[in-house]
Amino acid sequence: MIPRTDVSTALSRRLLTVLVAAIALAAIALTSLAIGANPLPFAQIWQGFWHPDDSEASVIVWTLRVPRTIVGIATGAAFGLAGALIQALTRNPLADPGILGVNAGAGFAVTLGVGFFGLGGITGYIWFAFLGAIIATVLVYLIGSAGRGSASPVTLVLAGVALSAVLTGFSTFLSLIDEQTFRAIRSWGIGSIARTSLEDTLAVLPFLAAGALLAAFISGSLNAVALGDELAASLGANLVRTRVIGVVAVTLLAGGATALTGGIAFIGLMVPHVVRWFTGPDQRWILIGTFLASPALVLAADVIGRVIARPGEIEVGILTAVVGAPVLIALVRRRKASGL
Repeated sequence: MIPRTDVSTALSRRLLTVLVAAIALAAIALTSLAIGANPLPFAQIWQGFWHPDDSEASVIVWTLRVPRTIVGIATGAAFGLAGALIQALTRNPLADPGILGVNAGAGFAVTLGVGFFGLGGITGYIWFAFLGAIIATVLVYLIGSAGRGSASPVTLVLAGVALSAVLTGFSTFLSLIDEQTFRAIRSWGIGSIARTSLEDTLAVLPFLAAGALLAAFISGSLNAVALGDELAASLGANLVRTRVIGVVAVTLLAGGATALTGGIAFIGLMVPHVVRWFTGPDQRWILIGTFLASPALVLAADVIGRVIARPGEIEVGILTAVVGAPVLIALVRRRKASGL
């Protein structure tokens, strides 16, 4: 029997983690509105935000900084939740929408849509992103489990990295043979939250919200899945339903977020691990913490990218990759990655 004091301590730690993540997100969101490539006094930013007019500060805030802040929050939460879901469903601490080829599948499908069907807006090619994400997910699992009966964490990672490399290569090839297509998706493919309009974000937001609700719906069952199939079944968990809903949620989250940004690397890998260190293995708390901490990291990387390269900026996808690659190496080298 677990002592009541230990339960109380664990709950307090989890609540504190969620509170700190929420405060950090709010602070970084305000920073995202206040700081940019064009330095403006905070008083002007504050005035322009609450009293929109034709002033320079108001135009910059409402046409540039507010939309990209909303995009950063929505897509950061989506990529983080997708990563946490994949890690829980596969019991693979190295799983991530980028590493397992989900983002590459969505990106390749969007490249086909833009290049061969002339799609020019997110509302047009979002369905291609969803289709590419689900096909990539299924392919990775089939490749990773071929000849073994079940997919191991290592084979899933290898299959995902290989498929991602192939799809990214094809996407680049198709882009290069048509200069106009290359121009249209070049900045999109890097991973940016700066070029997405508020209208496009609102069009995708219902899909991201649906994915988040599905993740919340199966959050309790994910704890049973982490115990293994046999034990989970003995506890009454419906594994088939949980996995089907989980795959649908990952498709909605990763596909929609990729359609908006082109894919932001390593968010879904890093953040769930960091959150797990503080909350423990309970998937419900991991999902809540990841939902708050992931957009905070995306917005922080975006603000840094605006500041260090003035008057230009560095795309958020580049900065998260620079940070995420060493994290991946550290996780691989650990004898035992964070328990799931």
